[in-house]
Amino acid sequence: MNGRRLKGVILAGGEGKRFRPLTYYFQKCMIPVGEGQKPVLEYIIRLFRHHGIRDIVLLVGYKYRQIKNYFDDGRRFDVNLSYVLDRPGHKGSANALLNAYREGALSSDDCLVAYYGDIISNIDLKDLASRHLESGAAATVALARSFRVRVGTADVREGRITRFIEKPELEWPVSIGVLALDGWVLEVMDGLMAEGRSEGFDLMGDVIPRLIDKGDTVRAYVTDAFWYDLGSLERFERFENDGLSSRLSFLFED
Repeated sequence: MNGRRLKGVILAGGEGKRFRPLTYYFQKCMIPVGEGQKPVLEYIIRLFRHHGIRDIVLLVGYKYRQIKNYFDDGRRFDVNLSYVLDRPGHKGSANALLNAYREGALSSDDCLVAYYGDIISNIDLKDLASRHLESGAAATVALARSFRVRVGTADVREGRITRFIEKPELEWPVSIGVLALDGWVLEVMDGLMAEGRSEGFDLMGDVIPRLIDKGDTVRAYVTDAFWYDLGSLERFERFENDGLSSRLSFLFED
């Protein structure tokens, strides 16, 4: 890919507080899903491998030994896994990436495909990376075309509800927790940290808006791919395991 080294980066270090009490016992990305009861993270790693991205860095922290004991060096899944342990007291996805950069696991010469560890999807990661490299953008954010709100919404005028819609589908592109980054963005993040950022430094909440403010190109990769955010216990309980097996069975046929 244009001579750039392509690396997968999976954010798998969070405590999963919205997943309690399950995450008192499990790392969130190790919670089993689907008919085969495989860990969430296994689906993600298999998706990277399916699309030819075999060099993967796992950014880990809370209960990371569960991950390492299951996946080891990745040989069993035909990938090369390395692990970077989050620094205590430095929260947020951008802090995790920056720590991996400072530890030498990530380079400014890399093209990174970053993936949040509580997202299940069949997105074409190879196409995302190719489009990103062709565009020359600083970052390319994967977006779904719309999103169904989980609560009812209302139009209110002078205290009176004029229209009520139960669980509407918003026709706005929404982030699905997957993006491609040019490695030099890590240097931008290092500069932000030098300005005094340390707590709650977030990739989507802080770094992407900063790139846009600086005038750097941030592209959209709008996709119709299946995706599901398992970010809370409520979302997990509503998850349709049968549907997952039909959508992602190809990952186990490689």
